Order: sequence, then C-alpha cells, then structure tokens
Amino acid sequence: MIDINELRAHPDLFRASQKAREADESLVDRILDADAQRRTAITEFENLRAEQNAFGKKVAKAQGEEKQELLAQVKQLAADVKATQATADAAQQTQQALLTQLPNLVEEGVPSGGEEDFTVLRTEGTPRDFVAEGFEPKDHLEIAELLDGIDMERGAKVSGSRFYFLKRDIARLENALLLAAQDLALDNGFIPMTTPNLVRPEVMSGTGFDVEHDDEIYRVEKDDLYLVGTSEVALAGYHMDEILDLSDGPLRYAGWSSCYRREAGSGGKDTRGIIRVHQFNKLEMFVYCTQDQAAAEHERLLAWEEQMLQACGLSYRVIDTAAGDLGTSAARKFDCEAWVPTQGRYRELTSTSNCTTYQARRLNIRERLPETTGADGKPKKAGTRAVATLNGTLATTRWIVAILETHQQQDGSVVIPEILRPYMRGQDMMRPVN
Repeated sequence: MIDINELRAHPDLFRASQKAREADESLVDRILDADAQRRTAITEFENLRAEQNAFGKKVAKAQGEEKQELLAQVKQLAADVKATQATADAAQQTQQALLTQLPNLVEEGVPSGGEEDFTVLRTEGTPRDFVAEGFEPKDHLEIAELLDGIDMERGAKVSGSRFYFLKRDIARLENALLLAAQDLALDNGFIPMTTPNLVRPEVMSGTGFDVEHDDEIYRVEKDDLYLVGTSEVALAGYHMDEILDLSDGPLRYAGWSSCYRREAGSGGKDTRGIIRVHQFNKLEMFVYCTQDQAAAEHERLLAWEEQMLQACGLSYRVIDTAAGDLGTSAARKFDCEAWVPTQGRYRELTSTSNCTTYQARRLNIRERLPETTGADGKPKKAGTRAVATLNGTLATTRWIVAILETHQQQDGSVVIPEILRPYMRGQDMMRPVN
C-alpha cells in the first residue's frame, strides 16, 4: 500500500513509476481525485456535525414555537449529517480500492520496460566448455533418469502434468541444498522457520498478490485458504498488526516451505523436467528492518545468494530487473541467473526484492520510534511508522537443474559440490544406476 500523503505530495514520481512499469499512469490521477472527494466529504461532514452540536445547545434553551422550529431544523441536520457520512465512507472505500491497485513506487535507477529490458550488473564464473572436453552435455532430465533420480511419468500419473518424484541421490541433493542454505542463513543471524503452506486471503493480498485475478495461485475454496507460492507470504503475515522493536537491528527469518504455483499461461515453455513445475521446495530469506536500512539490507541479501551460488560451483549473472517485470510489491529486484549448458543461456535461480513499506502498510506492521526531545526541551511522545520488508531466495528445487548440467561427467555421473557433501554423508559423486 502506498502512503497517500507521499502520493499527494509527489504525484509526478508515481506517474513516472507507472510509466516505467508500462502500467496505467491515469491511476495516479484517479486516486488523487478520489482523495480530494474524500477530504471534501469529510470536511462537509465535520462542519455539519459542528452545526448539529451548536443547534443542540440552542434547542435546550429555546421555548415554544422557536423550539419546534429548531427541532425541525435539527431533524433535517441529522439527516444531512447521516448522508454526508455515507458519502465520506463511500469516498474512502473508493480511494482504498484504487490504492490497492497501485503497485509500489520503483526505486530510482531501476530500468524501464518489460521482461527483456533488464540491465546486467555483472557476470561471475566461466561456463564450462564441453566441446573442449570432447563430449556433448546431457540435459538435467536425461542425467536424472540415468541416476534414477527424477520420475516425471509417475508424477504425472499421481498428480498430473508438471508434478514429479525425486528419488535416491537427487532427493538427498535437494535436502542437502536446503540444509546448506539454512546453515548459511543461520551463520548470518537468520531465525530458521518452517512455515504454513496455507494462508488466509488477507495475508495473501496483504503481501501484494491479487487473490481475485491471479491465475497462478491455488485456492482451497471450501476453507477460503490459499496455497503459498513462497514462504515470503507466511513470513510477511507473521507480524501482521504488530508493532516491532527493531532497536537491535533487522529481524531476519529463513523460511523452509513447499511452494505451489499453477504456472498459468506457460504451457509449452520449459515443460521438460523440473524447470517450471507446480510444486517445489525453497529456503526463503525474509527481513523486517527500518526504512533507512532497506537498501543496504537488499545488497546483503544479494551477497548471500551469490555466496551460495559460488559455493555450488555455478556460473551466473546478476540482473537489475526492469520495472515492468517487477511484482506489485517490489520497488527493486535483483535476479541471479545460472548458466544452463544445454540451453546455452542463463536461467533464473534466485531473486531478491526490496518491498520498502508496501507490504507493511497493507499488513499494518510498524516499528516503535524512540522518544525524542522537542525544540522546547520537553520530551515528545514516541510514535510508530511502517517498517520495510525484503525477501530473497537462498535455495530451491530448480537449482538441481544447473547443478546436474554443470557438474556432469561423460559417463553420466555428477560431481557433488563440496558444500553439499557433509549433508550427503561425505558422498562426492552421484553415479548412474544400473
């Protein structure tokens, strides 16, 4: 949710943000119009209430015919007050409905445009040269089938297309990834969390998802609950309607959860293997911090993601996502895309978003400000303000794709990244199953 005071003071910033997102700029003006109508209605209501109170005093002192006349006017005033209150309430609802449609204000420097208009910030590592090594790389599903590690056919039989079973070493590899990510998070002050996979609609919408129109979200209609596509949703709702103490620094949580996405509209795109599936597991970082700490915290989240990618021996690039490809709640998003040899291109493995105060305003999450001293030397009562929230992926099932393809050997075996070996009982290779 946008701060209406900020929108009122700097409408051109929000128009520019909408333009950068390739979104409707007129929404800003419709919100301002609704705000003006709301403020006018409230002023009229307050004036009538004041007049009504004044008439009440006159009636108490009046006698005879004068009193009857005043009572008739009071009756009309009461009706007018009721009508103006209804008008003010309707204007408030209109403004609120429009505000919920307005995405977050993008940060300065975010590239304008759509999905293909990102900026590459840097490229790390050198993709493996399989030609020089004398063999053609297999794709992740072919490798996994040699290892008897992914069963797409039975996944479809049990649950439908784009579901799967992970087996043997690859099932263990996924757990190793998530455990290694959890330990990295622990080393950096994160609190480990296992989060609910089902959330209430107010939590889903409060995080920034459009529960009415987003075809990617699974809904359990009977219970009016939603399956999360990321533990970010549950972690954002964790402190809903609370006032936080951030005097000791940011609150950092590492959420482990299964994630569910319909992947609507992606038919025929990445349907082979486990690149784009309906269910996967993920270790997600989520941070609550003060508004002035958010930008630096965003850089930290990105650095931890890169640390994990490097530890897994993956070549990758970091992109600054274009405004039109940002989610509703994100003011800026950095993606890390790993090199996938058989596709000859980089594919997203992680993303980290700075949502500034957008989610916190929708979910009513604030921090208590310290008591200050006024110009007169007297103490000023401590207030509250919205916190900032950020999120970032530290490991997910899709990483298996890049690991299998990057570390494959000519005989179909795969070298296990060193960071994952302690979680696989010291095993250093995954070998084909005869």
